[in-house]
Amino acid sequence: MDYTFSMAKVTIQDIASELGLSRNTVSKAINNTGILAESTRQLILKKASEMGYKTFLPAEPHADSPASVGELVLFTAAALNASHFSTKMLDEMQQEASVLGYGFTIYRIMPKELEDCRLPANFDAGRAVGIFCVEMFNMQYSHMICSLGIPVVFVDTAVSVDEEPLPADVLLMENKRGIYSFVKKMVLCGKTDMGFVGESLHCMSFYERSDAFLGALRLFKIPFNEEWIFDSLSQGLAYPKHEDYLRFLEERFKSCSRLPKVLVCANDFVAIDVLHVFKKIGIRVPEDILLCGFDDSPEASLITPALTTVRIHARDMGKEAVSLLFSRIKQPSMKFRTVYVQTDLVCRASTEGNS
Repeated sequence: MDYTFSMAKVTIQDIASELGLSRNTVSKAINNTGILAESTRQLILKKASEMGYKTFLPAEPHADSPASVGELVLFTAAALNASHFSTKMLDEMQQEASVLGYGFTIYRIMPKELEDCRLPANFDAGRAVGIFCVEMFNMQYSHMICSLGIPVVFVDTAVSVDEEPLPADVLLMENKRGIYSFVKKMVLCGKTDMGFVGESLHCMSFYERSDAFLGALRLFKIPFNEEWIFDSLSQGLAYPKHEDYLRFLEERFKSCSRLPKVLVCANDFVAIDVLHVFKKIGIRVPEDILLCGFDDSPEASLITPALTTVRIHARDMGKEAVSLLFSRIKQPSMKFRTVYVQTDLVCRASTEGNS
């Protein structure tokens, strides 16, 4: 049975959290895709209706409807929780796919599958009409996905500046404008001792943010201090374990002859790690050092001090991802594109009085 529904503010993640189920399980029930126990499906649909997620209207499938011949799938190698910027983006993708009549299934690519360059056992390439890839930062695996002959859109990618580019469309948040704006504000306030924290080879967005920071230093003629680039150069999903990363930051901060007055971080969670280490070693934000993140995650406005950051418009990214994929499905021979979605600088207490 198909389900036609109208959009509402409650998200799939809200329903999953309420029931203690995974997002993927709830997605299967709502979009009527994948294998799921009927009792679980009915439980999810009942809860969704109670929470006002959608008004479900059973409809008979049509032979020529997109859902009868295929589905859209999403591959991710990460556990995407409510704090990740992509949560709202995925909801938008699912809603857009549903409006267009397609099922939408999420596949978590497990470490062993990545290592073996192997597709999930329950993935049916014959039914997939398009693929979204989110947090897929293994270049070999990404090329394998592209070899399937199915249109693919990557939302962020592995760093590929010295490798063969992916034969796919790529969607990125605008990673440079916000950092340039922030550095300019700091310069106008007389703050020129600046550093960057983050693994620049983790993914293309981190690489671009690091590059934007270094570019801003050149643009505004600020002296470069290599001691203030806190980057262990871990690549892709080989990002350090959390406790190891905190230890790395503490050791690097303590080893500096002096610390900068401003730190730009690759994302909000790196900035929160920096805050944690600073509290441990007695450095105050913003009194001693000003701090800027990236993403505008929910935590950014809740921590103390609230974090200056660059806001990603996740729902706009979701719409753009669907638009890219469907234009590729319609015109498979067009040249591959890299598209950026606007971001905005948001100033808060971590740079209070200086931005």
